[in-house]
Amino acid sequence: MAVPQLDTLDTQLVDMLGRDARVSNRRIAAELGVTEGTVRGRIKRLQQDGLIAFTAITGFQIEQRARLAFINIQAEVDRVREVAATIRDIPEVNAVLITMGHFNITAMCLIDDLDALVEVASDRILALNGVRHVETSIAVRTVKYNDRMAKITKPAVIFEDD
Repeated sequence: MAVPQLDTLDTQLVDMLGRDARVSNRRIAAELGVTEGTVRGRIKRLQQDGLIAFTAITGFQIEQRARLAFINIQAEVDRVREVAATIRDIPEVNAVLITMGHFNITAMCLIDDLDALVEVASDRILALNGVRHVETSIAVRTVKYNDRMAKITKPAVIFEDD
């Protein structure tokens, strides 16, 4: 699948919506020097291409007991994509990243307690064919969280095989 190309107007539009998704099409059009119809059409295309989505993002702090957990996975190199695709289907997992380094997959999830983390990391992920090692860590304090760069929400993963 070809990666959609963004022109300067698309980039400016995404930047404005990233700062305030509630800004009106009229205001965007005025600031960018285009018609409101152009803005509406661009937003529709960006949504259809899966490049932007509008959603209410709640901070993970909204759940009093929920903690952000990272599950670092060392998978057999020739099975990384397969393992990552299987992990993405685990409902408790919010994000799956293919990484470089000692671990080649990182999964992020919000957990309510350690039993939930053990169930996901050890009972489900470590049990997958091709997984050699799993290591977990839990965020105990959030020093900085920029939800514009790293939205932590319920899974809406887009994963495509090359």
